[in-house]
Amino acid sequence: MTEQSQGDTLVNPVDTTVTVSRSVSKPVKEVWKLLVTREGAEALLGAGGELGDKGDSWHAADGTYGVVRSYHPLEQIRFSWHAAEEAPKTIVEIDLAASGDGTTVEIRHEHIPTYFDAGAITRKWERALEKLAAAAD
Repeated sequence: MTEQSQGDTLVNPVDTTVTVSRSVSKPVKEVWKLLVTREGAEALLGAGGELGDKGDSWHAADGTYGVVRSYHPLEQIRFSWHAAEEAPKTIVEIDLAASGDGTTVEIRHEHIPTYFDAGAITRKWERALEKLAAAAD
């Protein structure tokens, strides 16, 4: 691991990754269908958030925003996520996988700067999955 000297302080350039997952009692097709609706996208991104096709931008009422980077129906959506205008770009990947009669939804948030509160981000995505699961039922 490489560290850079910045004045008298050492800066660790290694970013953090947060991964959360949840089982939803609906098949992949139904979870995907929900995910790409306004209700499903808002469950994940917050009020105003809406996921479109690759290259489409999104903005949520809380100031977070990004661009859809990858869109694979029934499998995965990957998008950039900025906490605010001046915040660095991070990447969020949502993967769906069949699990028995239901679906496992996994959110992987990468490139989170070490100065961000990873615990708060973990809780944010856990709440998002709870909302998504509740909307699916």
